[in-house]
Amino acid sequence: MMEIVSSTVEIVIGLLVLIGALFSAFSAFGLLRLPDVYLRAHAATKSTTLGVLCVLSGAFFFFWYFDNYISARLLLGILFVFITAPIAGHLNGRAAYRTDVPLWEQSVQDELEPLLKGKKMKYEEKDMME
Repeated sequence: MMEIVSSTVEIVIGLLVLIGALFSAFSAFGLLRLPDVYLRAHAATKSTTLGVLCVLSGAFFFFWYFDNYISARLLLGILFVFITAPIAGHLNGRAAYRTDVPLWEQSVQDELEPLLKGKKMKYEEKDMME
């Protein structure tokens, strides 16, 4: 009975690491192939974060099950990646948009333009008044 559980755990851990590696590879492919900075930021944050989380989770479960060791470093790594990667991707995209990096020419809609256009005009008017 223990052999069945052990082999099942090995398969689950192997699948987690494999899925994480595949998501990371897809992310690298997306970074190379996608046309603009906004789509690349999407590939870099979404799939890379999921890939790294799967690999770290697989490592965590491996050490937990086979060595009976709960790694606080791996848990902190999972938490750190889960929190910082999406925030960094958002800030990179925001900085690119605010510095007028153009969208891909086949982009359908720019939802931020009407929202930020009024704010940009207010700042320009304020600078002109001073």
